Amino acid sequence: MRIELDRPRCEGHGLCEEAAPKLMHLDDDGELLIDVPEVDGADAEAARAAVRVCPVAALRLAAA
Repeated sequence: MRIELDRPRCEGHGLCEEAAPKLMHLDDDGELLIDVPEVDGADAEAARAAVRVCPVAALRLAAA
């Protein structure tokens, strides 16, 4: 699976980073950076959690 970010939609709440800190982080300007775009196994579950908690639906998972 691949994590995809709709950058204009992202408001930098950081809930996704809390759900999947090994996969993504907010930079010093509050912009989300996807550190591991391709995920599987345990990382895929963390990615699903990050997608679920995003209050503005800026993240989605796509087939790799």
